[in-house]
Amino acid sequence: MNMRYVDEFRDPKKASILVEDIHRLVQHVPQARNRPLQLMEFCGGHTHTIFKYGIEQMLPESVELVHGPGCPVCVLPMGRVDDCVAIAECPGVIFTTFGDAMRVPGSRKSLLQAKATGADVRMVYSPLDALAIARDNPDREVVFFGLGFETTMPATALTILAAERQRVANFSVFCNHITTLPTIKAILDSSDMELDGFLGPGHVSMVIGTHPYHFIAGHYHKPVVIAGFEPLDILQSLWMLLKQLAERRCVVENQYARIVPEAGNIQALDAIQQVFEIREYFEWRGLGSIDHSGVRIRDCFAGYDAERRFAVPNLSIADPKACQCGEVLKGVIKPWECKVFGRACTPETPLGSLMVSSEGACAAYFNYGKISAEIPAATEEVF
Repeated sequence: MNMRYVDEFRDPKKASILVEDIHRLVQHVPQARNRPLQLMEFCGGHTHTIFKYGIEQMLPESVELVHGPGCPVCVLPMGRVDDCVAIAECPGVIFTTFGDAMRVPGSRKSLLQAKATGADVRMVYSPLDALAIARDNPDREVVFFGLGFETTMPATALTILAAERQRVANFSVFCNHITTLPTIKAILDSSDMELDGFLGPGHVSMVIGTHPYHFIAGHYHKPVVIAGFEPLDILQSLWMLLKQLAERRCVVENQYARIVPEAGNIQALDAIQQVFEIREYFEWRGLGSIDHSGVRIRDCFAGYDAERRFAVPNLSIADPKACQCGEVLKGVIKPWECKVFGRACTPETPLGSLMVSSEGACAAYFNYGKISAEIPAATEEVF
């Protein structure tokens, strides 16, 4: 698609053409004759677009979208939230964080509740904002909550490099950055589900490029299409996946080539390599411990590592029994199949992290999930 303006990526006529082609194409996919095809969108941004624009309602019954764990706020385990609160409540600390992490529940309280009881918790838009706060408050310890996949890692790494260059000694990062590929591998190795293909995460791929996904096609024989975030991006990417399945091909394709280079962003990757190293394992909410799925700050930047500068509980805390975030994260159940969805668990009173973040599957379905229409009408109504 050769388009330049955002409204072109939401054109209902183009959407109708893609939807019709998807319905025709799926009839030629051998697997779809016996069971629904399971196509996972890993990224929470894709999930949000799918729900907002009613894309699931446009697809054939033989195509089922599985909503993956690609929302970094959503997979943050409760024990790590408790660690954040413990740091924030230390005397003299200014704890800075992105806004969507403030309401994630810990076992005792969220960061927002800690702020309400006296902790100095501040929302920032980038780690550089936190560094500026540290420069303006030399008598306070300023901690930035480093959170996210490879998309946000470079900004944190570059900020630590800037802190060292500027000799800002009262700044540190509580590092919870996580990696995409080991998580996809853990999902593929899981016996809970049988996936037929992946929509690859666009923003992560903007950093790491297309090459790291080749093991999915080569070893697991699952097609991958790296997808953009507009509704026509999603529909075209689904069409590309189905075309591979119909032709019995299994490769990595890049629908989001206008943003994602094959080699990724070299400067961003260099910054990540300088500052971070792979952890042996990292705990994910609902998924348990996954080997090599997170990063930590290298020894040479230990002075900027909040885990070394502050005593944190570092405990593993189980989710509330009623909360089924884990099953939703793995794609085993849909958000509305959770026992507390929309009842005890809402965006105003979240029990689980999936109801907090704007990229969480539960929050997305709660806000947009009432869309239902026949295919011809749907493309006119929701675009």
